[in-house]
Amino acid sequence: MSKQRLILDSEQLDIVLNRLMLELIENHGDFSNSALIGLQPRGISLARLLHERLVKRLGLSNILFGELDSTFYRDDFRRSHKPLIPNSIKLDFIVERKNVILIDDVLYTGRSVRSALNALADFGRPNQTELLTLIDRRFNRELPIQPDYVGTEVDTRANDKVMVDLEKENKVWIITENNE
Repeated sequence: MSKQRLILDSEQLDIVLNRLMLELIENHGDFSNSALIGLQPRGISLARLLHERLVKRLGLSNILFGELDSTFYRDDFRRSHKPLIPNSIKLDFIVERKNVILIDDVLYTGRSVRSALNALADFGRPNQTELLTLIDRRFNRELPIQPDYVGTEVDTRANDKVMVDLEKENKVWIITENNE
């Protein structure tokens, strides 16, 4: 049996997304040399939401946006017996000398971000790479990776799951498995 605890309801989530958008504007201005890149699969929805908000707020339609899949860059790529099916990569711009903001929904061990950095390197060398995450789980980091922009920090146990729903309910929960 599992137990759910609501972290962010839709109103709180809207406030967090607006704050993240404003922080990005503060640091990147008109985004003339910046690009948002959502990490497949779960960072894409967050990246799209932020991109839409930035376009609307700034009145710009040319803010660079991409989607990056790092399936074949993962360090556990060959450890699974079932075949991995990658998502599509949509990067129709050069990242060379750009300020790139990688966007993911949850930061936990840091391994997904590391694989995304490896994948990004195949597309060029950005001036700067930043990380934006909606939820920073803080504990159990396996690599020295920290976000530059954080929606909220949560303390979780290793067997907890963080569920982010940006499609239907616009809520975030921690799901704890009861092992009683």
